[in-house]
Amino acid sequence: MGMEIGKNHTLKVAREVDFGLYLTNGEEDILLPMKYVPSDTSIGDEIEVFVYVDSLGRPVAVTAQPLAKVGDIASLEVKQVTSVGAFMDIGLEKDLMVPFKEQGQKMEVGRKYVVKVLLDFKTNRMIGTSKIGPFLSQHHDELQEGEEVNILIWQETTLGYKVIINKTFQGLIFHNEIFDHVELGDERTAFVKAIREDGKIDISLQKQGYEAVKDMSQLVLDKIKATGSLALGDKSNPEEIKYKLGMSKKNFKNILGGLYKAGQIEIFDHEVRLKAEG
Repeated sequence: MGMEIGKNHTLKVAREVDFGLYLTNGEEDILLPMKYVPSDTSIGDEIEVFVYVDSLGRPVAVTAQPLAKVGDIASLEVKQVTSVGAFMDIGLEKDLMVPFKEQGQKMEVGRKYVVKVLLDFKTNRMIGTSKIGPFLSQHHDELQEGEEVNILIWQETTLGYKVIINKTFQGLIFHNEIFDHVELGDERTAFVKAIREDGKIDISLQKQGYEAVKDMSQLVLDKIKATGSLALGDKSNPEEIKYKLGMSKKNFKNILGGLYKAGQIEIFDHEVRLKAEG
C-alpha cells in the first residue's frame, strides 16, 4: 500500500542525496528536501513528516505541519482566485485549491471560509470543499444543552449563521441572537442552546440561564464603576444597547433590575449611575 497523501507518517531515513534525504516505509521511498532535513539526522533515524503532492505532481515529505490534513475541517484564508478555483493558505508551499464546483458560495481573496480537506483520487492531490453538509454527523448524543463548544462560522442564511460544532455537527445561530460582529470562518467558543426533536441544534454565543445573567451583570457593573456612570438607561434604544454592550435590551433591563434591587445603582431614562454611599 502506498503512502497516504495528506497525512502524517513516521518514516526511516534510507539514503542521502545532494538535494535531501530519501525516507522509506519499507515499501516505498519519498524525498525529504534538504531545507526540511533536521540537523544531526543520520541514516536509519525515524522522522515524522507530512506527505503531499508538490506543484510538479510529485509526492514529497516535509517536516512542516499544515493547518489542516486530509479529513480535517478548518477555517482557511483565500490567497488568490484563478480560472480554475480559489487557492487557500494551508501553511505549505503549495496552496490548497477549492475548485469552483466545490464552493458553496463564490470565494473572495483575503476572506476566510470553512472547508473540509479531501483527496482528489483522479490527481492524488489535496483539494478543499465548502460543501461540508454530507460529511457532518447526525448523532447528537454527545452534546448536552448548556454545554460549551467550539464553533466555526460556516454559512450565512436568511435565519442566521450555520456553524460547525466541534468540527463534527451542524448548528445554527439566529440573527436576532448575535450581538457582536461575526464573519465567515470565525472560530468561537459558544454554547448549545437547544437540541430539537428533529436533531437540529441551536447555538448561542452567550451562556444561558443564571450563569449568563451573573456574567453579564458583572460586565455592566464593571462598565458603570469605570467612570461612575453609563450613558445607557431605561429608555435607551435597543440598537445602542446592542452596540455598546453586546446584549439585548431585555437582558439589559433584567440586569439593571437586579443591580437596582441590590442597592448598587440608580436608573434614569438614558443613564445609569453608581449609587452614592450612605
